[in-house]
Formats: sequence, structure tokens, C-alpha cells
Amino acid sequence: MAQVSAKTLAGNRTKHNWKRWLPVYIMALPGVIYLFINNYMPLPGLVLAFKNYNARKGIFGSDWAGFSNFKYLFATPDAFVITRNTILYNVVFIIVNTILSIAVAIILSELTTKVKKFYQSAILLPYLISAVIVSYLVFGFLSPENGFVNNTILGAMGKEGISWYTEKQYWPFILVFVNSWKGIGYSCIIYLATILGFDRAYYEAAAIDGATKWQQITKITLPMLKPTIIMLTLMSIGRIFYSDFGLFYQVPQNSGALLSVTNTIDTYVYRGLLELGDVTMSSAAGLYQSIVGFILVLGANLVVRKIDADSALF
Repeated sequence: MAQVSAKTLAGNRTKHNWKRWLPVYIMALPGVIYLFINNYMPLPGLVLAFKNYNARKGIFGSDWAGFSNFKYLFATPDAFVITRNTILYNVVFIIVNTILSIAVAIILSELTTKVKKFYQSAILLPYLISAVIVSYLVFGFLSPENGFVNNTILGAMGKEGISWYTEKQYWPFILVFVNSWKGIGYSCIIYLATILGFDRAYYEAAAIDGATKWQQITKITLPMLKPTIIMLTLMSIGRIFYSDFGLFYQVPQNSGALLSVTNTIDTYVYRGLLELGDVTMSSAAGLYQSIVGFILVLGANLVVRKIDADSALF
């Protein structure tokens, strides 16, 4: 009798919990549907990377090509350049954006509510702007004939204008600056939300003990922010073989003189797709990037687990 009662109580509790969480499931349903349609339904199409695609035969009816489509990425003389650019730019982006995002988030957390909301909106706005618009904004500054930098800044200093879209030595710095200006808003908001959730009693106790603001940041804020930093960094590492297509293709205006410093895996595949029209090569590149990204996330998480198991994602 006791066993029956226990089972009945367990069943009632499960039913009650299900009803309790039903509104949450309904709210999550659109996101789950989108995730399934956008991320899981296309998965069978990965077979295209191993096919000689023929439109008449379709994806699954086309002849097998094995790994020949992957030679497009590795057999080219530009393989080293595009791989180097993709990895190094992303490493710099991760380091610079993480430092700037944390710094801005800490500054915003110290502001008053009204001013904080204004600066939050101002910092997040560039993240929401299309890459096409960003490219025109950059062109407005760097245009050789009518650009603000050449006509106003360099002109006032008595220096000759620079042909920005043919001088490749400036573009690593320009791309890092534009990426930081556009990208730190999103991660900054995440860090700020995390900081605002910290118990203020820690800071009040530290202030009573005579700790300076810098000591509070280094001894309280950063250690408590570590799990969020690790999570966002691991997510960025997973996309280290991807690049912001708009940043590397549209912002430099697809200038051929800048290819050695702006050509990445994504832009190289896009240009090859335009010239050759071979979608299988593009599919092979996407699969290659996904697999490498997955391995990097697992490897980075393994390193984090060995250093600090509590901070690992899984």
C-alpha cells in the first residue's frame, strides 16, 4: 500500500511539474523549431561535400567524388595565406574583443541607471548595423578622394592623402578596429548582465576593508566573471576557422590589392564559387570548418577541465 502511495505521489508530482513548466516550453517552442529547421534539417545535405553534383540526378543521386572536393582548399598556392589570415585574425579578435568588452562592461556597471541605458544602446547599435552599411561608413572615412581622413585629418596636418584601398599594410589594424567597434556591444551586454548579478555585499565589504576600485575589479569582479569569460571564449574558438564575410569582403571593397591581408577561407571559397560555380567545393569547405571548429571546442574545453574543472562547459 505504501509503495502504491509513493508511486501515486511521484506521478502527481511529475504531472504538477509538467503543468508548471508548460508556459516555459511554449515560449521555447519557436526557438526550438527554428533551431531544428535551420541547424538539423540541412544535415543530410553534408553528403554534397563528397559528391560530383549533377542537377539532373539531385544531391543523393549524383556520383561520389570522395575527398576530391577538399583538394580545392589545400592544393591551392593560397592555402597557407587564407589559413593564416583566418586563424590569426580570429585570435586577435578574441583577445582584443574580450579585453575591451570586459573593460566597457565594468565601466558601465559603475554608471547611474539613466546614463547606463544610453551608453548600452550606443554600444550595442553598431552590432545591429548591416555589414554593407559598415562598409560605406568605412569608405566615407577612407575614400582616397573624398574621405574624412585624407581631406580633414591628413589635410590639416599638411600631409598627402593615402590610397587606403591599395595600401595593404594598414588593413590588419583597420579590420581589427572595425571588428571591435562593431562586435564588442554584444559580448559587453552579456558581461554587464553578469556583473550586475553579483552580490554587492562583496564590494561593500571590500570597500570597508579599504580596497581600491582596481583591487575590487581584480580580486572580486574578474574571478567571479571567469566562467562567463571561458564560455564566450570557447564559443569564439569554435568559430576560429570562420570569418566575418562582410568584414573581409565588403569593408575592403573586394580590392584585389588587399587580398594578401584580407583573403580568408570564407572569402576565398566565395570567390571560387563565383568563378567556378561548383557548390560541392563550398560544401566541402563548410564541412571542413565545422569539423575543425568542433575539435577545437573539445580540445579547449579539455584544457579548461584540466586547469579548473568547475569552469568547463562539459
